[in-house]
Amino acid sequence: MASQLPAFPRTIFTIVEPLSLIAGFISPFLNPSWFIDSQLDIPASDIVPRDDNARLIALQLGNAYFLLFLLGVAVLYTTTELKVVRNYLVALWIADISHVGVTVWLLGYDRTLDVGSWNAVTWGNVGFTSFLWLSRTLYFLGLFGQDRKAVAGSKKKA
Repeated sequence: MASQLPAFPRTIFTIVEPLSLIAGFISPFLNPSWFIDSQLDIPASDIVPRDDNARLIALQLGNAYFLLFLLGVAVLYTTTELKVVRNYLVALWIADISHVGVTVWLLGYDRTLDVGSWNAVTWGNVGFTSFLWLSRTLYFLGLFGQDRKAVAGSKKKA
């Protein structure tokens, strides 16, 4: 139950992150070619026409972002068990590492370190995802404070 999380991680994981997932869902549907070309911030002179396979992959990625949004809302807003929330956050923590790792690998050393030239997609893939990973790490280390105890619901007698 996400309401038991300390205020900062609760805000990040239940509001900010789901909104970012909606942005990741909408972007490829609004302009698939821009979304594809922005993944590695390809200079305009090097952009080649995109075929239906590339557009399909971009749209499927957008669909996967929407699925992650739905799963996050389902877990964070419906479960009554903090253990489920924490396990969900562990899965995201692991995925954050691979998400940033793959992006950095394909960006290469020079483009990764040239933070001033990053576009919005690179900031999302590397910058924001690193922020989420760090937030999860600090939460797991207890640096935002302890989780609140669950409040037992009152039961009416019949």
